[in-house]
Amino acid sequence: MIIIPAIDLKNAKCVRLSQGKADQQTVYSDNPAQIAQQFYTAGAKRIHVVDLDGAFEGSPKNIKQLEQIRSAFSGVLEFGGGVRTMDNIKTLISIGVDKIIIGTMAIQSEQFVRNCIDTYGDIFIAGIDANNGFVAVKGWVETTSIEAVILAKKMKEIGISEIIFTDIARDGMLTGPNISSLTKILKGFSGSVIASGGISSPADLEKLVPLVKEGLTGAIIGKALYTGAINLNEVIKCWQNE
Repeated sequence: MIIIPAIDLKNAKCVRLSQGKADQQTVYSDNPAQIAQQFYTAGAKRIHVVDLDGAFEGSPKNIKQLEQIRSAFSGVLEFGGGVRTMDNIKTLISIGVDKIIIGTMAIQSEQFVRNCIDTYGDIFIAGIDANNGFVAVKGWVETTSIEAVILAKKMKEIGISEIIFTDIARDGMLTGPNISSLTKILKGFSGSVIASGGISSPADLEKLVPLVKEGLTGAIIGKALYTGAINLNEVIKCWQNE
C-alpha cells in the first residue's frame, strides 16, 4: 500500500477544505513546492495534487505552482482539478505530470475518456468522488444520480485501470475512512483502487491493510499531515512495503 501525501492548491496556496466546501478553508502554506519537497524528503514516492480553483472553474488555474511542485518533487506526480479538454492534458504532460485524474469528464463524456486513453495511453486515473454513494462533480458542488460503483465498472470497461475513491463526507474531517463504501467499490472494480478521505491517524491506515488483498493499492493523506496527527516518514516506513 503506497502512502500518497496530498497538496490542494487554491489561489496559489496550499490549503485544506472540509468536505470540499470552499468556505471552509484552512491555509497551511503559501509555498506548495516547499511542501512537496518536504514530502519527498520524508520518503514519499508519489504525490497527489489537486487544483481546487480548476475544479470549481473548469480548467486548471495554478499552473505555475504545479511547475514548481514538479521541480521540487522527483517521484510520481498525479494531478487533478479542472481537467476537461485535450489541451489541458497536453499542458499537464508538457509540465511533466505522470498521472492525470479525470473526474467530471468521466461522467460527462465516456468518449472523452476513450480518446484520452487512445492518445496518451495508461496514464489516466478516474477520480470518483461520492456523496452518500452517488458521484459528485464540478468541485463536488453537484451530486449526480449515478452510483459510484456503477461509474467504477464503466471506467474499467473503457480501459481505466486505476481509480481514486473519495468519500466526500469524510474528506478533511479526520473521522476515518469509510470502509463499507471502499469495500463496495473494491468488489465492483477489478483494478487498482486508492482510498481518499478521512484518514486521521496511523490506526486508520491499519484498518485499510486488510483491503489490500481486495485491490486497495494506496491511501491519500491530507489534513492529518498538516495538523501533525500523522508523521509521513513513520507511516511510510510502517505501511508502504506491506
